[in-house]
Amino acid sequence: METTTIQIKKSVKKRLDELRAYPKESMDSVIERLTKMAIDEEPLSKEELKDIEKSLEDIKKGKVYSLSEVKKELGIK
Repeated sequence: METTTIQIKKSVKKRLDELRAYPKESMDSVIERLTKMAIDEEPLSKEELKDIEKSLEDIKKGKVYSLSEVKKELGIK
């Protein structure tokens, strides 16, 4: 395995230590797991992004329903 050295702040190292899945987990494993979590394997489509933008506009305009209104509309008690 090829290795490298990086410089990180002590506070970052402490957070990485706290993120270990088990006490002896290597830093390589911790960082690999975190980077995998950061990459979205299924990015949103243009249509989904457009729908989200429209929904946010509706929220800003006050076009929202309370939980009780939705329950009433759907006939849920």
